[in-house]
Amino acid sequence: MDTKNKNQKAIEVSNLIKRFRELTAVDCISFVVEKGEVFGFLGPNGAGRTTTIRMLIGLAKPTGGRAKIFGFDIQTEIIEAKRKMGIVPETSNVYDDLSAWDNLIFTAQLYGVSGSAANRKTEEFLKMFGLFDRRNYKVRDFSKGMKRKLAIAMGLVNDPQLLFLDEPTSGLDVESSSTIKKTINNLSKQGITIFLTTHNIEEANKNCDRVAIINHGKIVAIDTPEKLKNTIQSVQSVEVSFDKTVPFQEMSSLKEFSFIGKIEKLGDKYKIFTNKPEETLSILWDWSRRNKLKIVSLNTFGPSLEEVFIKLTKEK
Repeated sequence: MDTKNKNQKAIEVSNLIKRFRELTAVDCISFVVEKGEVFGFLGPNGAGRTTTIRMLIGLAKPTGGRAKIFGFDIQTEIIEAKRKMGIVPETSNVYDDLSAWDNLIFTAQLYGVSGSAANRKTEEFLKMFGLFDRRNYKVRDFSKGMKRKLAIAMGLVNDPQLLFLDEPTSGLDVESSSTIKKTINNLSKQGITIFLTTHNIEEANKNCDRVAIINHGKIVAIDTPEKLKNTIQSVQSVEVSFDKTVPFQEMSSLKEFSFIGKIEKLGDKYKIFTNKPEETLSILWDWSRRNKLKIVSLNTFGPSLEEVFIKLTKEK
């Protein structure tokens, strides 16, 4: 049992830097992840997201700065730090020629869990993810969703206090994605800290307590999803659909009003960006009557986390 303070943060990053010759991939970033938090870490390709994670899990050595996992320094106390974490990489780390049971037993042994404890945990997690009936089947015959669930089970077999989840639902069908999202929610309720990276912005919006956005090696924003949305409150929209098909050119005539900006066609709907949603609603009702159209659906929306992400990562 370690003697670290019980009030220690799950992750503490201070002025972390990673350089590759002339390239600064991670440029003096600092942030804290609280115990029990679901923390989203977002960024476009090449932003420094993967490099940051590789440093946090001990696969890359920082050029400068410090990072701690539950108080353990990732450079000088990496073994102790790794005992606190489970890792689920984006690319599958399951062994196709082993059964689901043997994959978990092997992973448990790597973490020093053996004997009856390994058997108990293996049975527990296979049942949790609905894989127990397939425990003796070789993984090569599993679907992508089943392999993903097995990979998460392997990341949990050492009872980690911190779980790194890299693109957990990437490429999965709706049912498998839903199962994994419920698992994330259940793990959070159990007090496990989750460090989630994803390209699915809506996934981060629904699952994360806080989100950090990294771009060009720097943290450009860090806050709760709702507070981040409020930073660009001017980006609001009205979504409308009619009982008849309306050509885009006809809808574009609404841009004569100064408070109406971009207009997008989304399937059978139109999305109208505006900084005055109330006035836009009134204009739409009048316009639809004049054109003998019936409004089938009409909704107003504030900015989405995806819009925040795009705005922040495009800013220089």
